[in-house]
Amino acid sequence: MDNANSQITAVTIPVEKMSHAKDLPLPDYQTNGAAGMDLCAALGDDIVIAPGDFTAIPTGLAIALPAGLEAQIRPRSGLAFKHGITVLNSPGTIDSDYRGEIKIALINHGKSPVTISHGMRIAQMVIAQTIQAQLQPVDQLDETERGAGGFGSTGIST
Repeated sequence: MDNANSQITAVTIPVEKMSHAKDLPLPDYQTNGAAGMDLCAALGDDIVIAPGDFTAIPTGLAIALPAGLEAQIRPRSGLAFKHGITVLNSPGTIDSDYRGEIKIALINHGKSPVTISHGMRIAQMVIAQTIQAQLQPVDQLDETERGAGGFGSTGIST
């Protein structure tokens, strides 16, 4: 491993491949600096997603994440830019106690139908640390420069 990746923490995650994914490779990082590993569609038949439609695409994988980790499911930039296909609930979260099949909720924001085929790389999975917070009720929050300014309150120009 090169110096650029010497700070990367390695973790082993058990993965179960279901029968409809036996011929597919396990998710993997495409480059040494990649944050996400690509997930493939595990399908018997092609699925066509019409413009404006969405559907859940099976991956044929189930994972056992260690406590304190989550798997974030994110769009693949090429599918999003070229075809308008993105992850509906982006980023999706796979919790550490979930043991079912990972399915990817895809939506077509494009202008043409898009065919999803078996083995097609449809999303990426990023493993991240999580924190469980305890909320503490207070009568009033501390003041900040921004305050309660919401959408657009910081302007659009530098």
